Amino acid sequence: MVQLLIGLFVMGLQFACDTAGEDASFCRVLESPELPLLSKEGDVMIGGAFSIHSKIAQPSLAFTEKPTPLTCSSINLREFRFAQTMIFAIEEINKSENLLPNVSIGYRIYDNCGSTLSSMRAVMALMNGDELVLEKNCSGQSAVHAIIGESESSSTIVLARTTGPYQIPVISHSATCECLSSRKEYPSFFRTIASDLYQSRALAQLVKHFGWTWVGAVNSDSDYGNNGMAIFLSAAQEEGVCVEYIEKFDRAEPEKLLKVVEVIRKSSARVIVAFLAHVEMNNLLEQLNVLNITGRQFIGVEAWITADSLVTPTSFSVLGGSLGFAVQKTNISGLNTFLVKDFWETDFQCDKNRIDGASKSCKENQDLIKLRDYDDDVEELRYSSNIYKAIYAVAHSLHSIMKCSDSQGCDKVTEVKPWQVIEALKQVNFIKNGERVWFDRTGAVLAKYEVVNWQQRSDGSVHFVPVGYYDASLPPGQKFVLNTEAIMWPGGSLQYAVKAAVQELTKSLRKENQCAASTVCHVQMEKSATAQILMTAISVLRNTGPIKSEMPVYQKMLNFSATLKT
Repeated sequence: MVQLLIGLFVMGLQFACDTAGEDASFCRVLESPELPLLSKEGDVMIGGAFSIHSKIAQPSLAFTEKPTPLTCSSINLREFRFAQTMIFAIEEINKSENLLPNVSIGYRIYDNCGSTLSSMRAVMALMNGDELVLEKNCSGQSAVHAIIGESESSSTIVLARTTGPYQIPVISHSATCECLSSRKEYPSFFRTIASDLYQSRALAQLVKHFGWTWVGAVNSDSDYGNNGMAIFLSAAQEEGVCVEYIEKFDRAEPEKLLKVVEVIRKSSARVIVAFLAHVEMNNLLEQLNVLNITGRQFIGVEAWITADSLVTPTSFSVLGGSLGFAVQKTNISGLNTFLVKDFWETDFQCDKNRIDGASKSCKENQDLIKLRDYDDDVEELRYSSNIYKAIYAVAHSLHSIMKCSDSQGCDKVTEVKPWQVIEALKQVNFIKNGERVWFDRTGAVLAKYEVVNWQQRSDGSVHFVPVGYYDASLPPGQKFVLNTEAIMWPGGSLQYAVKAAVQELTKSLRKENQCAASTVCHVQMEKSATAQILMTAISVLRNTGPIKSEMPVYQKMLNFSATLKT
């Protein structure tokens, strides 16, 4: 830990004043500056930090020799789309005559390669810029006025804590950890997504809705997974849901992952709440596929439930029928064409057919060039709307600070300070694509989710089908709505919920002390809770029609429910 802190301290001294000789008044970079992956100059600058690559070769931290440059691999298409969307929004605003009419926005986008170590390098570069020599002292202004990112909560915490003392606003599109809601710890942090406080509680409501009172739980061993799961467990206990096991693992811990898979294999719980980041979910899916562990009902979170990269020829056997909460999909006019065509022609001018004579940047990013013309994922993009809103929130803030008007344009003489952007973001309130954008006292937006279901069509294609919604802005009783009849369950059956409910009922009646034996749940199912399970199952059967083999069970359930009413 001491060595790591020293390493971070050394990186923090990336800019230092050279006090030797005639250059004493100059501020010099001691090492080669960290260059952005994508950049463009402008009157005002917005930074971006995304995990465009998801794997990194960790350098030696022995501090006996100069560390080798970080080597990144494995393109994360989802994150690359975030960077593209950021550029799209900036270009759109630059063409606008109403928003920042005579001001150009530039950008510096860094790739953190899915590593908190690389995240620190990126944030230092965003704060310092990449000039080798500055003709001013080292206490100059940040190179950017705001930073968009990061995608995961742990990396975002690194980013927000580092920039916080310098009052540089950070706006995340998908960091949902409730821990980031503290204005005392993160006064300059904002996000265009809701805190997991809402999603975790909604997960417990979803589980209870179907009468699943005996479940397993798996989460990422990270700020995101640990905080989210803690809130879910508390809400689940209040709802009378018992948790058979709680397992967690990190993407860099293959041994723990194998232990988790073995627990799932031996468990009697057929419903699994998976509070996992996208990378951990992918790792878990691979192992479940290898061991052919199927027939589980997965309940997912926004981080993976609509991840197109998880859809493989074999993944549906494991994740088919999954239910979970997803960021609402929004249609952004012109975005799809930009992602597939315009970006490559204007903002990334590298031709895959002429790479030999291309620039150094093009040669270093050949793996990105391979994505040109690829559009299979474009229709299912969801977080892009959050990136889009974040850029527009910064633009509206700058518009206010620079006192812009249609007749006289913007005051470009006054130097905009990042702390001014923070204060302006607190007052932001505008409508874009029919949605009002503003930040609450914690710096977040209202919680709105789609409930989606993994379904397979006759042609074998997998789709994330909306089957309900959660909207925290609506009155009690209207916040959470499900269309049960539209859900396809594991194995493609509409009857899975009934069977699962009957299993739960049987267990609760035969093993009254089952919850008490659990290390997590100490709440016995009450008579009213048992009745709710029955009513849910009966409702499903009435709406979908019980199949012949279930008619005797259906009749017994009706008879038993009558006794509960007395």
